[in-house]
Amino acid sequence: MRRAVCPGSFDPIHNGHLEVIARAASLFDEVIVAVSTNYAKKYRFELEDRLEIARETLTFLRGVSVLPMGDGLLADFCRKQGANLIVKGVRSSADFEYELPMAAMNRQLAGVETVFIPAEASYSHLSSTLLKEVAGLGGDISPFVPKAVLKRLNEDAH
Repeated sequence: MRRAVCPGSFDPIHNGHLEVIARAASLFDEVIVAVSTNYAKKYRFELEDRLEIARETLTFLRGVSVLPMGDGLLADFCRKQGANLIVKGVRSSADFEYELPMAAMNRQLAGVETVFIPAEASYSHLSSTLLKEVAGLGGDISPFVPKAVLKRLNEDAH
């Protein structure tokens, strides 16, 4: 059985993430979406909300589960979950250059390989940071995020 981990903070999860996760689900028997917390980041949604939004959004994909990554190294999380693959979506060469050293480190630390899935061109401009900025300034992000994200944003606005 091929079990892969697709890590990220998913704050918020967007259609680019969904597309990469769906493609990973078609390639591997099981995909664990590992929702992480990077303490250097300022989050729009708390961890529990990000987990709930991801679970609600990804129910249509067979073999996909959503777990909190917790503290510690991604390589250790993968080992604990019995996963030997990490899936990372890349939008550009800058993403690839950023991810490549981490992929090498994860392979050396835990023997975990990283598979890069290039973003679909129609999503390559999306980032959670950009979407938070656009939404914060009153822009319509509905074409770029799942309904669960819009629902939470609307709840918070009232």
